[in-house]
Amino acid sequence: MEIWIRNDRPERIDEERLRRRLGSALSASGCEPSTELSVWLCSDADIQELHRTYFGLDSPTNVISFSQREGEAGAMDPAVLGDVVVSLDTAAREAEEAGWPLEDMVFYLCLHGLLHLLGYDHEGAQAHRAAEMEARQEELFQRIRRET
Repeated sequence: MEIWIRNDRPERIDEERLRRRLGSALSASGCEPSTELSVWLCSDADIQELHRTYFGLDSPTNVISFSQREGEAGAMDPAVLGDVVVSLDTAAREAEEAGWPLEDMVFYLCLHGLLHLLGYDHEGAQAHRAAEMEARQEELFQRIRRET
């Protein structure tokens, strides 16, 4: 697995640990060893810009994913899964509210984005699958968090 992480606040997140955790999630999800994933840990301002540009929503959010396997170019390189973008500002607020370490919240949000890239959904026409996605996210999170 090739996992790239761009961390705008490197002092706050152990990138190697996050990379190991995401690699475990990819393996547990049946991804090939050649699978590639990109993660950007950014600010509320950065994710708000993406949210506005690509979804027409002018507000920050916690996580956005961009599949590289959809659309006309989706078959160009099947090893490239896509990109997950997490706002560290929002993750920090949500971690505090939940009483979790920031690293666990970032991993949890990355898992959410990763599951979207793997075809899980909980919105629109797929709203009926929300419980399935939530259960898979929770199962992976609990198992991998204990292991790493």
